[in-house]
Amino acid sequence: MVDQSAVGREFTPVIARVEPGRLRFFLDTLGEGNSLYRDENAARAAGFSDRPVPPTYLFCLEMMDATEPFEFLTALNIDLARVLHGEQRFDYYAPVVVGDTLTFRPKVTGVTDKKGGAMTLVVVETRVTNQDGVHVADTSRTVVIRNPRPS
Repeated sequence: MVDQSAVGREFTPVIARVEPGRLRFFLDTLGEGNSLYRDENAARAAGFSDRPVPPTYLFCLEMMDATEPFEFLTALNIDLARVLHGEQRFDYYAPVVVGDTLTFRPKVTGVTDKKGGAMTLVVVETRVTNQDGVHVADTSRTVVIRNPRPS
């Protein structure tokens, strides 16, 4: 079981480039037709230097470019079969646009037992900076781990 000793644990930073083809694939998959995300001229007219990414794209980008996408599960000895997605949050501080190179720095910030130890919630927060060192976003994901019942 994951316990409080995991809080503060950092994982391998992920470096990812915001590429137009991969972003288009993501938008197509979602059925997202907003011209702001698809048309460079529309993005510039709205004040962006290029097409911005939709809010949830950072989670996808981090997973796609990670050498080991589930590193935190392995490092904390969490069985993927016992994991449920609990929650995601995205806090943006500056635009993220096509052409940016982002660095994701994930860290465990919380571990909470629920239902008398039947489940554990693990919060992993990720600081995201761009190629200029600008702090552009923080992401947070909560995973729910169903713990084995004691014998």
